[in-house]
Amino acid sequence: MNDKINQGQLFDKQLSKEIKELFYHVDEDPILNKKRIFFDNAGGSLRLKKASDMFKKMDELPDCPEHSNHTAKWLLDVQEKAYEDIRTIFNAKSGSIATSLTASMVIFEMNRAIIESVPGTNVVTTALEHPSAYDSMVSYAKRTGKEVRVARTNPVTGGVDVSEITKLVDKDTCLLSFIYASNISGAVLDVENIIKECRKIKPDLYIVVDSVQHTPHGALDLEKTPVDGINFAPYKFFGTRGFGIGFMSERAARLPHNKLIAKPEEEWELGSPAPAQFASVSEIINYVCWIGEKFTDSKSRRELYVEGMNRINLHERALMYRMLNGSDKAEGLRNIKGVKVYLDYEDLSTRDFIMAVGFDNIESTQAVKEYEKRGVITFERVASSLYSSRMLNSFGIEGVVRVSPLHCHDVNDIDEFLKVTKEISQL
Repeated sequence: MNDKINQGQLFDKQLSKEIKELFYHVDEDPILNKKRIFFDNAGGSLRLKKASDMFKKMDELPDCPEHSNHTAKWLLDVQEKAYEDIRTIFNAKSGSIATSLTASMVIFEMNRAIIESVPGTNVVTTALEHPSAYDSMVSYAKRTGKEVRVARTNPVTGGVDVSEITKLVDKDTCLLSFIYASNISGAVLDVENIIKECRKIKPDLYIVVDSVQHTPHGALDLEKTPVDGINFAPYKFFGTRGFGIGFMSERAARLPHNKLIAKPEEEWELGSPAPAQFASVSEIINYVCWIGEKFTDSKSRRELYVEGMNRINLHERALMYRMLNGSDKAEGLRNIKGVKVYLDYEDLSTRDFIMAVGFDNIESTQAVKEYEKRGVITFERVASSLYSSRMLNSFGIEGVVRVSPLHCHDVNDIDEFLKVTKEISQL
């Protein structure tokens, strides 16, 4: 392993400072008016100021973008621009965009359309899935009489091996649905090879990927990973709540689904659009491209976006390396006595910045409270939770403190977290 790649690359101090200033409430709790470090971005997310501000500005307008007056037409232009930006995120040259109130609703509908309409006797998923993906597979498979096959997790990597998925796929598989990256371990699955190897078994296999957790941390590319459905949640991607976005391949988009009769066969949008939500997404892309411009002279929006996401990924990897290994400022998680990093895997290039941490002297729920007392927001993932039980049980773990920073954090935030962690370990 190339250690320089593993260590990532921090933004320079000035750029890191600028980035932090572009987000709301990075360093304080606006309700309690107290200093805090928000390390729960896998559950919520820090908000980009321009995304939130643009949403408010657009949402105040009474005009309907489907009408013919001047401002309505302007709103329609804003929305169409956002559709192109969404395609930039996915690198999608064709297919349809599907939106709903949440990304969970989007993946439920995508999985339903495929399972109910595509021939096959079984569906394949993994034990690592978010309930929205897993439960939709189980529910619609039961309704259609299909067998559900579940790939096992790898307790070393925290992910799912390619071979564990391919051995479950056969010529009678209707749908493969799997997560891009775990929201507990941070493990990024080998999406490209999973798709390639599974389609060797069944060339026309329908595949859906849940990329909600990964989208804020790395670039997607449907040219390299051609799937029939993929989703993300803008609110976990520095944006606003109340919006879920998905992409459907041309063949998947034409499967029977809820739509107005007069609309085109591949149309997945129902009801009046929400220009404010679309405009907010464009601001996210503008921001990522702004980072990209710091490192490349390209004029291509897609290339700028990819460069920006790659730089975000490298900065987060450098913060992750520091969190694990420490510095002259603070001991790393791997070295603090009484602290365990679950699913700790050496190759950080295969991880998004999510840590599963435990203490010898205190259980995870209480540890989260101790963190909050000291101004650090984390979250407990416990086996009693419907959002965590299947994944944690697959790893043989009862509970963890999930720590999920974002690229707008800096080394000072990491060092402060490590000092607090050591203090908790000594209670």
